[in-house]
Amino acid sequence: MKRAFLLALLLPLHAEEPAAPAPSDDGVRVSVLGYHDFSETAPETEMVIRTSKFRTQMQAIKDAGLPVVSMADFQAWKRGEKDIADKSIVITIDDGWKATYTDAYPILKEYGFPFTIFLYKNYVDGGGKALTSAMIKEMQENGATIGSHSVSHSYPSGPRSKGPEAYEKFLRLEMGESKRFLESKFGARVTTYAYPGGIHTAEMDPLAAEFGYQQLFTVLPGKVRRSSEDFTLPRYIILGTHDRVFELATGFNELAVAAPGALPLAPQTTPYPVKPEPGMIVGTRLPEISADLSSVEDIDEKSLVMKVGGFGVVPATFDTGTKAISWTVNRRLRAPVCQVAVSWLDSKGKPPEVPLRWSFRIDPEASYVPAD
Repeated sequence: MKRAFLLALLLPLHAEEPAAPAPSDDGVRVSVLGYHDFSETAPETEMVIRTSKFRTQMQAIKDAGLPVVSMADFQAWKRGEKDIADKSIVITIDDGWKATYTDAYPILKEYGFPFTIFLYKNYVDGGGKALTSAMIKEMQENGATIGSHSVSHSYPSGPRSKGPEAYEKFLRLEMGESKRFLESKFGARVTTYAYPGGIHTAEMDPLAAEFGYQQLFTVLPGKVRRSSEDFTLPRYIILGTHDRVFELATGFNELAVAAPGALPLAPQTTPYPVKPEPGMIVGTRLPEISADLSSVEDIDEKSLVMKVGGFGVVPATFDTGTKAISWTVNRRLRAPVCQVAVSWLDSKGKPPEVPLRWSFRIDPEASYVPAD
């Protein structure tokens, strides 16, 4: 689980139509918080936060007047069916640690904050530090929603290297069986998914739609807008060792939250050189974004796609001589963090083993955006 920043055939499921395109942006920003484990006595780590600190954070949300909305309301807002307040908060907790029930749940219940537990099948009733079914059902009755976090919390690199058929079988199990299990066990419709380690690949998208998932979450930080892509939603993972992440997650003044050096994120690495470099702070809101793919031997140029947070697929150009794909932002970036993904297939229709995804930051002092 360390550096999580750094997915037998499925029993039949009722397939649903893919979600409709996101409605136009309404200006509302939502911050999704992601927690893991809690303890008042164990050493704090990235994944373990002091219980008393968690209480302090919940009090800070209350004192700031930030509304905490349920996952159901968040989803209805994303579909354009419901209005929610700007600067809303969604609270999520991953994995299914017992401390979710013993430490976090009493605090959340006290404050009246709804929350979502992203569970992976193999850890439910796993003994030791794992949540029991009875604990989960009690939390369901008092403000908790259940989302899927896969079957085994495995990462895709190994299964993906075995070929498309093996990878699809793996994904059908991890994404499909987890949903079937949770719905059968806890009697609630499961329409959200948190990628283990935040790792998303293109092959997951059609299966997510087939299984009826509506919103799927990464671990890349950023505020969610109504127009944000539902299958790669940003989420702030709240670290026990870096309090600044919580401050960024609950701060909605861009000039404050995007200050240079403000994001204490786990180091990002990319399999190929990119610009701006991962985690870099840029002094313009109209940067050129590029990836050097010269070391990739086999690329179907027609399959190359660049996606940029807030823009979706962009009209990037590919230089066949240098094998670099690039695009210059043509509308000022307004979010403090910009997320980028580049995907392609080889001549045999196979995607790269390691997805090319990264994020960089905007320096608000050097790139102040005057009011329109």
